[in-house]
Amino acid sequence: MQFSLLGPVSAQRHGVRLPLSGTKIHTVLAVLLLADGRTVSDERLSDMLWGDAPPATHSAQIYTYVSRLRKHFGGSVQILRQGPGYVLRTESGQIDLLTFERLRRRGQQALEEGRYPQAAQLLADALACFTGDPLDNTTEHLLQAERPRLESLRTEVLEQRIEADLACGRHRGLIAELTALVARFPMAEPWRAYLITALYRSSRQAEAVRVYEEGRRVLDEQLGVVPGPQLSEAYLAMLRGEPVPVDDPSPAPLPPRVASFTGRSAQLSRLRLLLRTPGRGRRTVQITGMTGSGKSALAAEVAHELAGDFPDGVLHATLQDGRGAPRPLKEVVSELLLDLGDRSASDSTDLTDLVRRYRARTARGRLLVVLDGAGSDHGIGPLLPADPAAAALITGRSRLDSVPAVHTVVLGPLSDEEGLTLLSALVGPARVAAEPAAARDVVRYCAGLPPALRGAAARLLAHPHWSMARMSALLREPAGRLRALSYGDVDLPRVLGQPLNQLCPSTRTALPWLARLGLGPFTARLLADSTGLAETQAQRTLDELADAALLDVEPSVDGGVRRYRFHPLVLLLAESLPRDR
Repeated sequence: MQFSLLGPVSAQRHGVRLPLSGTKIHTVLAVLLLADGRTVSDERLSDMLWGDAPPATHSAQIYTYVSRLRKHFGGSVQILRQGPGYVLRTESGQIDLLTFERLRRRGQQALEEGRYPQAAQLLADALACFTGDPLDNTTEHLLQAERPRLESLRTEVLEQRIEADLACGRHRGLIAELTALVARFPMAEPWRAYLITALYRSSRQAEAVRVYEEGRRVLDEQLGVVPGPQLSEAYLAMLRGEPVPVDDPSPAPLPPRVASFTGRSAQLSRLRLLLRTPGRGRRTVQITGMTGSGKSALAAEVAHELAGDFPDGVLHATLQDGRGAPRPLKEVVSELLLDLGDRSASDSTDLTDLVRRYRARTARGRLLVVLDGAGSDHGIGPLLPADPAAAALITGRSRLDSVPAVHTVVLGPLSDEEGLTLLSALVGPARVAAEPAAARDVVRYCAGLPPALRGAAARLLAHPHWSMARMSALLREPAGRLRALSYGDVDLPRVLGQPLNQLCPSTRTALPWLARLGLGPFTARLLADSTGLAETQAQRTLDELADAALLDVEPSVDGGVRRYRFHPLVLLLAESLPRDR
């Protein structure tokens, strides 16, 4: 059963519209669908049907409308009486509003992550869910209550889709659409701002100036206000002659290279060799290391460098959401298919079908597929390209031992010399050269972790009058070091703490107690003696922490006892956690 709310309200079975007649029955259906599985009271239904003047028989009439809907739906959709109201339950039904919301969220995430072509496609697919004015055949009471919200969402998504199209360099194709929007909504500043941008980027500056002057006049005459920040900034950007994005037909650009990328020459050489050397099958390479070691930055660097070796393109997928949790496999495969030009991928909900289509699309192409943020082996297999000439580059904290023929490149902390080079690139060589000893101390306190060095550099750049010695003194006290290394968009405790949510409760509880042992090295026996855990449980705890890259494992000699140690900054994080019994 398919339901429509983003246009005339309707219900379809196998593509055939059910013969519902009358505004009232469509209103009851719409109110139940909008509740999304929650109970709708008789009072709410009455308000949406008749407003403040319900008939004396309103309860009986509501019952009649519900009975008619039940008869039309048969057993595929249930409308149940719950307390003083009704709830609609459908296990297999598709509601256009829910589809719109799903596509909207994915499109907004892609936009925030700078994946503009994918964002434009997802947001366009979301807008296509609208088939007219929402709730078109319902009562005025429901329209007044719900339509403004739905129209606001529609406008928001349209703005974001245009923003994504502009970022892709598709300004010429937007001019007609934006001109119509400005004519329809002359006082809406976003449309006018986007039109100015599109005209300017299409070398039509004179028209862009006229659009701005007309907007300024309309706002003054109709509202008595001056142009707001968005319209003013679009006009000033034109006057400044800001660069025009080039129209890029490729569906999904790689993430940008990290500014001031430093070091990793040995790892880069090995990655070039592994990804360029043809073999008897697909080349699969993993970059592994602790959180914050720069795995994603290294993957982006090598992918940009080797893009020319893969004439059929480079795909990129992020396997974790913003909270560090694994993204649904179906969502990732769908996005990769969109990148490969399968515009119907977002319509499919069948994972088996999506994987089949993905394998077919990657079976005849020399592709490089970058999979960033693998939490485990689970779900990696379906994402690997099918062509033997293709290659896959995977980043993740844990080794993917069950993935066939995977080569692993381990990323440790930067050396002191690499760290000093990065700090010099970030704050300027003169500042480092003026106080070389203090600069080396700052690098040592950052313990070879790029985000820590960037946090220190951000704080120094924000305080140009600070000496390097002052920064070193700020970092000298361990208790405040993580806070001191967090500045601007660098939140070091959040970066280092990403693996914590993936730990089982007992391991997370043990972590601050383990921190009492210091940097290490330590063994399962030492942990057991200090905490009262059984040695087997202590060993499992250490192994889980090592798998999450929260501990380093020292190479054992002749299969001896495994020994573990903390990274200095992870130790500070562990010490800051509450100790629970």
